[in-house]
Amino acid sequence: MRRGAPVNNNLKNILTASISTLSIAIGTSTIAHAAEPAPDPSVELDTVIVTGTRQTGLRVADSPAPVQVVDTATLERTGQVDLRLGLANLVPSFNAQAFGGDTANLTLSARLRGLSPNQALVLINGKRRHTTGNFAVLSGPYQGAAAADLGFIPMASIGRIEVLTDGAAAQYGTDAIAGVVNIILKKSESGGAVSVTGGEYFDGGGKTASFSANLGTAPTENSYLNFTVESKYHGFSNRGLPDQRVYNPASPSYSAANNAIESQIPGYPNLNLISGDAEYRMHVLAFNAGVELPGDFEVYSFGTYGHKDASAYENYRRYNRIQGKMGAADRPFPNGFSPRERIVEDDYAMTLGLSGVVAGWNLDLSATYGKDDIEVRVEDSANASLYTDTSTLTARGFTPTSFHAGSWQTTQWTNNLDLSRGFDVGLATPLDVALGVEQRRDTYAIGAGYAASTYKEGSQSYPGFSKTDAGGHSRTSWALYTDLAVSPVAPWKVDAALRYEDFSDFGDTTVGKLTSRYDFNDMFAIRGTVSTGFRAPTLAESFYSATNVSPTSAFVQLAPNSAAAALLGIEKLKPEKSTNYSFGVVAHPLPKLTATIDAYRIKLEDRIFGSSSVYGMRNGVIVNPNVNAAIAANGNVLDSTVTSTGINIFSNGLDTRTTGVDVVVSYPTDLGDWGRIDWTLSGNYNKTKITKVKSAPAALGVTSTAFPSGQVLFAGNAASLLESAAPKYKIGLNGLYSFGPVTVSLTETFYGKASALSDPGTGPLLDTVVSATALTDLEISYKFPVGVVAAIGANNLFNEYPDKFSAAFQSACVASGGGCVTQYPAFSPFGINGGYYYGRLTYTF
Repeated sequence: MRRGAPVNNNLKNILTASISTLSIAIGTSTIAHAAEPAPDPSVELDTVIVTGTRQTGLRVADSPAPVQVVDTATLERTGQVDLRLGLANLVPSFNAQAFGGDTANLTLSARLRGLSPNQALVLINGKRRHTTGNFAVLSGPYQGAAAADLGFIPMASIGRIEVLTDGAAAQYGTDAIAGVVNIILKKSESGGAVSVTGGEYFDGGGKTASFSANLGTAPTENSYLNFTVESKYHGFSNRGLPDQRVYNPASPSYSAANNAIESQIPGYPNLNLISGDAEYRMHVLAFNAGVELPGDFEVYSFGTYGHKDASAYENYRRYNRIQGKMGAADRPFPNGFSPRERIVEDDYAMTLGLSGVVAGWNLDLSATYGKDDIEVRVEDSANASLYTDTSTLTARGFTPTSFHAGSWQTTQWTNNLDLSRGFDVGLATPLDVALGVEQRRDTYAIGAGYAASTYKEGSQSYPGFSKTDAGGHSRTSWALYTDLAVSPVAPWKVDAALRYEDFSDFGDTTVGKLTSRYDFNDMFAIRGTVSTGFRAPTLAESFYSATNVSPTSAFVQLAPNSAAAALLGIEKLKPEKSTNYSFGVVAHPLPKLTATIDAYRIKLEDRIFGSSSVYGMRNGVIVNPNVNAAIAANGNVLDSTVTSTGINIFSNGLDTRTTGVDVVVSYPTDLGDWGRIDWTLSGNYNKTKITKVKSAPAALGVTSTAFPSGQVLFAGNAASLLESAAPKYKIGLNGLYSFGPVTVSLTETFYGKASALSDPGTGPLLDTVVSATALTDLEISYKFPVGVVAAIGANNLFNEYPDKFSAAFQSACVASGGGCVTQYPAFSPFGINGGYYYGRLTYTF
């Protein structure tokens, strides 16, 4: 393990600010509150769940499928203002992306049971949540992510979260291969809370502030309205090295003449800020409402709206990147520039439904509409060719410095009719029968950038989307499903589900699930599941097209469903198929001790993956003219100054097998007059193995000095991102100590080793390792008798960092002429920023 620097003044500043704010809050508050009772872990086990079953009244402790329940208070104690990160601290098989490349850094994602973010389904109050329009295209464990953005769900609006870690395609939809995250919103009719949080990273950057307010009310008799507003800010961080192009004489890009100028630039030699967090500002609101009608009916509605403005730094462009007739002083950015990718995003969703009882059947009729609308911008940038070309026509060239690069938009409209009823069939319990029909329409659209962003090679760092990239696409699906649940004898539960789904672009499929549990006594039970799944590729996976650039390279993200892809022999995407097996035990060997152990195996056929880089030109040498021809056929014009060009593409062609175990153990220790400690031990072991790789198309078999055997779609670095870039195990031990108004939460999380093959830009791929690491999280809170709770805490208390890239990797990178500012691997499971310290004040009324 690696230790950071000793505690500096950052923590002192945070604590001072928190104490000052606390003093103001106490001084202005006059409402008295009784002390809250100590938390009781049995409450979670007695929670009635709605996820993983169509039965009513089923408790967590009796569930035949593994379901973990997380409440708001537990989420709050993680210290995170992002729901995605909070869940990752609590659910062993839920892992959050810590860092992303390009626009993926603006919408980070999460995975369940080591599979793709696209293979887990997010529900709000049991209804399907729409997905983000920001598609993650660059290589990494989260490549291809286009899942629901949890950042648009305010944590203060959440009553609890039920995480089903089991295949559930037959129950909820054919993309619930890894499981389901069901977020249950608060529906209290009175009271509320106001909370303020502030923090930053130990070594600087990442300043964070969050404000939330939740209010419950009853507008009329027999109604409820729960309303939440949230606003949060997160600032840039930078953990990068000096830019080797301007700093290191060993770099081919270095020159003494350039250095004489660039060394005078403020910030030199740390001119490249790409290696760090994005900055974002978000404003989100949510509501959950219902009114009872005569005749056992209820009209309900819930929804969210969010606005986000986020940007991330890109590679520094040097002072001489913009050329024209005029002198340097008259050119835009005479000292070079650090462009930023930016998204301005509006995301909203609403559900309207009617529930009740008709002729003995429980009825639920609902419609859900969601939309994510994103403007893509490039700030503090320029179009070099536009400036050069216009300078031949006028005395001074022209280029914008702010660009509209295009837009993304996704919509989803889902209509459901659900019926359920119990029938007495002479067995230990009634036979619960559920029937349903679902109709869904999904759309995905890419909007073209303005002309200045697409002229020749386009805006620096992020070319605008061309007319050949732009377009709208849609899909309609219909599903019929049924679920039967019964206990033939008292200790035995059986739950069977079947789903038929027909897609407008892929035809139909039928998937099923059989779950069973047997309780031998009050102390021991076994449970297991066999299920099949079918995931149609997202519209973004099928149709996304763009150009990705660096100062020395330009790669076209080729749409697999395009004519240009067909020229290379690459087929259109087809659905993935899955088979899930799980077996687990539920044990209560001691009073108040509960342990669950669930092993699983998930087999995927025709898995969709992001290809390795397929070169047309590498380091100035043409290596495959077929790739260059496909780029031209797609209508892309690349920067003539780069030395490497090629394509990336999504494709079917892998079979994988994921094997793992989830463990959760909870036990309270009663200390009498000295309070109590609630212990939770959780862990996940997960391993993915590639069992089959489809042969590369013949068009990629062109040989060259750089590739004597030709190229493939799936090279070793892509394989390592699937098989080893995520740690094989994550273990968390939490102790929650409660003593009167004092609460102390201490968590130790152990991450196993992670590794991946990385491309330094020249020479062979090199193995990069993040060693096994233990992180410590600590929060201390105090509840004052005026309804105010003050908390201070730290995530990664001892400021741990992942291992750096090796000296051999750095030397090879420098030899390639790149900036080489990245010193920590992006796949690090706990990020690259070190420790985070925070303070929080919450007033409950």
